[in-house]
Amino acid sequence: MSKKEWYIEYEIQKNRPGLLGDIASLLGMLSINIVTINGVDEGRRGLLILAKDDDQIVRLESILQTMDTIKLIKIREPKLRDRLAVRHGRYIQRDADDKKTFRFVRDELGLLVDFLAELFKQEGHKLIGIRGMPRVGKTESIVASSVCANKRWLFVSSTLLKQTIRNQLIEDEYNENNLFILDGIVSTRRANERHLQLVREIMRLPAVKVVEHPDFFVQNTEYTLDDFDYIIELRNDHEEEITYEVVENHNMFSGSEFGGFDF
Repeated sequence: MSKKEWYIEYEIQKNRPGLLGDIASLLGMLSINIVTINGVDEGRRGLLILAKDDDQIVRLESILQTMDTIKLIKIREPKLRDRLAVRHGRYIQRDADDKKTFRFVRDELGLLVDFLAELFKQEGHKLIGIRGMPRVGKTESIVASSVCANKRWLFVSSTLLKQTIRNQLIEDEYNENNLFILDGIVSTRRANERHLQLVREIMRLPAVKVVEHPDFFVQNTEYTLDDFDYIIELRNDHEEEITYEVVENHNMFSGSEFGGFDF
């Protein structure tokens, strides 16, 4: 019988020497293998383990709940956030009210790239929006994640190096394995109907699409935020407010000024 992976998270109640050894010994006695272990939050540890059957996990859970040195928080089949938490030693912050919104700050770019890469590897349609102030690292994170996921990326609209507005794709670019990147401001404020028709065609492809500035995108298209599978918010720090006043107040519609404005 093949072994099944599980995720365990516990909070340390009495931190004493040898606590981790006790946990490891318990797992060994139950013939459960440890895959990875790491701190995932202040005072918490997360483990990925391998067990032959569910009865081993039932016995493990029963024993862990009797230990006064720890408090069992989670024991379940691992989710993507669990795997990344153990890998990076911290949990991805998730909006309490909107479960599809995830928050990152600039010093978590490695975690963000890893998270996006895992999403990009998944097959089929996926629409991801990324919010953030200018020069916070949105586009660079998308491209780096594409490389990690071994995906070819295509800029449908962008201001990364210069203003890009595509009105058509060549035949081999209509590929569901490609990653399509759009800038919501460029696509809705500067593009013509031919570009918007191309956007509609791309949206119908069973492929991954990433839209920077999704709020602008939904304001000026038939799409809504409900159409997005994930919303990523990237800030320079936890206190930064994401605002588009700089866009609204800037005379960005004169070609030369817009070309030099990095979103």
